[in-house]
Amino acid sequence: MRFLLTNDDGIDAPGLQALVAAADVFGEPYVVAPAGAQSGVSHAVTEGGVLMEERGNDRFAVFGTPADCARLGLLRVVPNAHWVLSGINHGGNLGADVYYSGTVAAIREAVLHGWPGIAVSHYRRADFPDIDWNRATQWTTRVIDHILTQQRAIEPGLFYNVNLPHLAPDAPDPKIVFCPLDPHPLPLSYRHEDDGRHFYNGNYHSRARKKGADVDTCFSGSIAVTAIRLF
Repeated sequence: MRFLLTNDDGIDAPGLQALVAAADVFGEPYVVAPAGAQSGVSHAVTEGGVLMEERGNDRFAVFGTPADCARLGLLRVVPNAHWVLSGINHGGNLGADVYYSGTVAAIREAVLHGWPGIAVSHYRRADFPDIDWNRATQWTTRVIDHILTQQRAIEPGLFYNVNLPHLAPDAPDPKIVFCPLDPHPLPLSYRHEDDGRHFYNGNYHSRARKKGADVDTCFSGSIAVTAIRLF
């Protein structure tokens, strides 16, 4: 089985290496990822020329957006891919985040062209140690295996958005929960500076949440898996 892998944190991000390790369990991973960080660019695409640079060992850096990476990866690198995977993002992509996220947009682009995909992100808490990427690989492997073996519908217009919880180092492994997307927006909150600039300062961790939806599921310590349909 062949996988196209990308992200929005950049080709050298530890989350991407964790995703490569997970995909390697099931087949052949090919990496086509942004040359640098592209977080929050959503579904932007580059007008004009886009440079793609070979980095060896089925790795290519694109000087463009995650959506550019999905396009070029599927057209030039691995057009016979079975699945497209994006992540593992350093931070959650829950609820309304899916509209801003480059991680998710890469999968959305792939789905528009007929490939199935999974976007994987890792929620993080400031009061815990930084993400354990080895553990994230183990959890992501479980999720991919569950989706592939359960054949949870490889159907046109559908992809999976996965959010791993941030747990204490000694916490047991989380369960996998399939749940809907939370409908609440992020808080409207900006800090105003005297020079006229405004800085977003909404509290991500205290955002509104619907019981049983993805934000609540992930914040409560489970792996949130949401099936999203484009059409």
